[in-house]
Amino acid sequence: QVQLVESGGGLVQAGGSLRLSCAASGSIFSINNMGWYRQAPGNERELVARITSSGTTNYADSVKGRFTISRDNAKNTVYLQMNSLKPEDTAVYYCNLDQKIFVSGRVLIYWGQGTQVTVSS
Repeated sequence: QVQLVESGGGLVQAGGSLRLSCAASGSIFSINNMGWYRQAPGNERELVARITSSGTTNYADSVKGRFTISRDNAKNTVYLQMNSLKPEDTAVYYCNLDQKIFVSGRVLIYWGQGTQVTVSS
């Protein structure tokens, strides 16, 4: 099992910045992907940013140039630096980790409990 604990959410004015952190613990494989998703009321959960254990990243178009995902493999922690925040970034942000059992090909997916980010206009 893997546990994900997020921190860093809160209330910020438009144009401001926040940094989210997510610490993973438990049975973590050396090769995995970590990421951030978000879900606003009435909307589906959507990918914000994702990073592989080797450091390859991808971002949603809506956050490119404003958000930066990074990770510290020694600490099993992923970060999301969010700059130039907009009211439409308001959502619950969820940390995600997925890792594959290579023998079977089964992918294990884990989620954090979520942290609220609110951007006021």
